[in-house]
Amino acid sequence: MATEWTELFNGRDLTGWRARGGGSTWRVVGGVRLAADDQRALVAEPGTGVLMNNERSRTVDLYTELLHGSCQLHLEYCVAQQSNSGIYLMGQYEIQVLDSWGEEPPLRYGTNGGIYARHRHPLTGRDYGGHAPRVNASRRPGEWQELDVVFRAPRFDGAGYKSADAKFVRVVLNGQLIHENVAVDLPTGGAWDAYDIPWGPLRLQGDHGPVAYRNIRMRLM
Repeated sequence: MATEWTELFNGRDLTGWRARGGGSTWRVVGGVRLAADDQRALVAEPGTGVLMNNERSRTVDLYTELLHGSCQLHLEYCVAQQSNSGIYLMGQYEIQVLDSWGEEPPLRYGTNGGIYARHRHPLTGRDYGGHAPRVNASRRPGEWQELDVVFRAPRFDGAGYKSADAKFVRVVLNGQLIHENVAVDLPTGGAWDAYDIPWGPLRLQGDHGPVAYRNIRMRLM
């Protein structure tokens, strides 16, 4: 049975969040917009309600103190031109966040909304797996984008052996269905752990460019 929705970001401060490795520049602002002199940068506006990593450069990942398994997730994000971030369910399974405005098919796992690949196959040395979104639902850089996810965590039997893979049951970006019933047999690249785990935090990638998040809420299932 699903729980009530929990606001993971209170809009005022970083209560309930931790920085991975320290040295964080994440902060609360009132809004963001593209810089007039460089659209690869974001400008912070005064106020509260928005979680922002940095105007121009990079910082560490941010993750929740709350640990989750199967869940529904809603959040909104804004990236600068050519910027990049990621949303890791359980700290393990990444949905790509990228400026993909105008990208034409064939889409890639690295397109905005894609389920990211695993790093370096032991035989080929190349990234492998991953799932491209069905459509490019991306909005322009500097515009807010809305993501809704229904996620099923991996399942384990009484002896601790995995009995079912993690699954992205449904992913909707900006009102368009981009994934449905996509199983993920191992954690994606950049995961907390190389192996599946029963619980983990929601993690926001902060080290690939300017990004902002707001209205982050989750319902456990």
